[in-house]
Amino acid sequence: MKQSYTTFPMNEAKGIRMLILDVDGVMTAGDIFLTDQGEQIKAFNVRDGHGIKLLQRSGIEVAVLTGRTSQVVEHRCRELGIQHVIQGCLRKGDSVQELCEKAGVQRSECAYMGDDVIDLPAMAYCHLSFAPADAYIAVAKKVDWVSGFAGGAGAIRQACEGLMIANEAWDQVMTRTYGVFPHESGW
Repeated sequence: MKQSYTTFPMNEAKGIRMLILDVDGVMTAGDIFLTDQGEQIKAFNVRDGHGIKLLQRSGIEVAVLTGRTSQVVEHRCRELGIQHVIQGCLRKGDSVQELCEKAGVQRSECAYMGDDVIDLPAMAYCHLSFAPADAYIAVAKKVDWVSGFAGGAGAIRQACEGLMIANEAWDQVMTRTYGVFPHESGW
């Protein structure tokens, strides 16, 4: 597996304009809590959310493509300013192609982060594929890079930081604003 800070595909990540994310197992730890009334409750990592906002500030768009349908996801994406959200998608390869066309982004400008076999067709369509550390093993073996963090626990943040560094946006977004250099964040 291609895991950690030192193995991030920096050269291949140059020119990425959109990061597409799965939800369950990527934006969350994969747990789905149901109330007695059947309402879903999901937990999202605040640092992953901040990573998404930082990536957007760097000029890279973020989209969501998920097999399930949830008002919680809709609310979280709206909160993060994610404009392209496709839910209830079981044919992710076809949907990612439609998403790219709608967003005006070429497949060579897209990276996808997923954690299970349903994500593989979308990953194959995109230029780069990422997975959290706890992704299904067959998925982790096929992606370009595996985060050192689990889904819902920093995997997105690490991918966002790698994309910012590869696209020379770190200085503008992190160093000038927060005084943080890549080496201080593990890079």
